[in-house]
Amino acid sequence: MRCPGRCLVPLVLLAAPAMAGDFNPASLDLAALIECRADVPSYNGFALWLAGEPGAAKALSWNEGPSGNPFLRQYDLPAPVHVFGRETETIVFTATGPMAVLDGIVAPDLARQLDVPATVSTPDKFLGEKVVAESTEQVGGVSLATRITLNVSTVESHPGKTLAGCSYALDVK
Repeated sequence: MRCPGRCLVPLVLLAAPAMAGDFNPASLDLAALIECRADVPSYNGFALWLAGEPGAAKALSWNEGPSGNPFLRQYDLPAPVHVFGRETETIVFTATGPMAVLDGIVAPDLARQLDVPATVSTPDKFLGEKVVAESTEQVGGVSLATRITLNVSTVESHPGKTLAGCSYALDVK
């Protein structure tokens, strides 16, 4: 039977508990994860630990709160995190990475400061993305495509706020 590369995804998911168990919460550099200064394995180890370890958020003294958006998981931090020259006590996680929830700056201005080009810029919505790293590696006949992007956006669930952070994507083909 011929199996497309995506058949390996279940193998990665089966390995997830072991990879999550390797994460040490004391090693967390949240600012590095948000500002795209981490690599995909570092982010994945943390994300798997946070999602799979009972009490992980409490171990970090994070309080999960309602995000008002089914695609965002929101946490209030016990102390501010300093990112992009600003501080915030609220972060959200998308499907691919962490974002700071920022007050006091509009998305287009922050995007210009971070040299993030806009892909959507209207009075109601802003979305910008800058590729920070991109590579493809062949491993045993499987293509592993890594893509790290810095994102700046607005979302209806967070009026008056700017979300800025990193997306860590690994595509198995």
